[in-house]
Amino acid sequence: MTELTSQEQATLDAIAAATSLDALEEQRVAALGKKGWVSLALKTLGQMSPDERKEAAPAIQAVRAKVADALDARKAALEAEALEAQLASETIDLTLPAPDMPKGSIHPVSQVMDELAEIFADLGFAVATGPEIEDDWHNFTALNMDENHPARAMHDTFYFPDAAPDGGQMLLRTHTSPVQIRSMKDQGAPIRLIAPGRVYRSDSDATHTPMFHQVEGLVVDKGIHLGHLKWTLETFFKAFFEREDIVLRLRPSYFPFTEPSVEVDVGYSNEGDRRVVGGHGDDDGHDWMELGGSGMVNRRVLEMAGVDPDEFQGFAFGLGIDRIAMLKYGMNDLRAFFDGDPRWLAHYGFSPYDQPTLSAGVGARP
Repeated sequence: MTELTSQEQATLDAIAAATSLDALEEQRVAALGKKGWVSLALKTLGQMSPDERKEAAPAIQAVRAKVADALDARKAALEAEALEAQLASETIDLTLPAPDMPKGSIHPVSQVMDELAEIFADLGFAVATGPEIEDDWHNFTALNMDENHPARAMHDTFYFPDAAPDGGQMLLRTHTSPVQIRSMKDQGAPIRLIAPGRVYRSDSDATHTPMFHQVEGLVVDKGIHLGHLKWTLETFFKAFFEREDIVLRLRPSYFPFTEPSVEVDVGYSNEGDRRVVGGHGDDDGHDWMELGGSGMVNRRVLEMAGVDPDEFQGFAFGLGIDRIAMLKYGMNDLRAFFDGDPRWLAHYGFSPYDQPTLSAGVGARP
């Protein structure tokens, strides 16, 4: 124990005298590393009798804590000194001339959101927004997703540790469908809206990111049927891609919040190594591309939102904004949307003066 005390004092002195983070790291390894003297002292406890161990263990742990605290304190001090020196040495020359022309551009996602709003406004849709931090009632329960639905799993959804006011869970919304629920509860029916915005899911690859953008549409009125849904989507895609040869296929599917539910496929053709929306898909399905999900709003969802399902019917659809932007403007990796690379933004960005309008054409080029 006498040797341990002397080693402790020598180490504390060396830590206090350290003038760099590298020197401080050497002291940490020498004391707390796998072969450090504190670690070796802890290993001797197994060779002691119970009485010896009862006396020695607290002493060794106390030494270990003192050394760790001293390391943390000295590291914080060295980092603060380095920051002060950096701030003192760096200056900004406010006399530099302004650039010849302003830099910066409109991100493709922002541009496509404006295009969406312009097209759907012409169809009589309003733009609705809602909170990105949601409670599980609006995000799941009101959309007819039971407690055991896979979408509620932790590996898909980002949950917060704090509880919602009603005792449920708080989370980052996984879709913009909660905006539809909130809008129906506030406005009732009839209603016609789109809900663009950011959504969050635990996924990441070339075509998926943990945060992405989605637009959902909702129409609730009397006498609504699937024919209205197909016409609306077909009209939108023709205006968005600026082609008249758009062909849609509604394929049976399942979503808890719609019944019946359909996947939306669009015909495409290949131009070199790029897929271009337009043209008929073949009978084998090789020339069809899935762009989103849709269907007639489930009766239970209408009831949850306070709308009488015996009087009103509705359809809803959801599209990935990032994905249709990639298709329209020839981008092949979704992750580049969020990297902040100025070269990518300069190539794919839009002029702030290039506002999409139906009269001038929403298909402005970057």
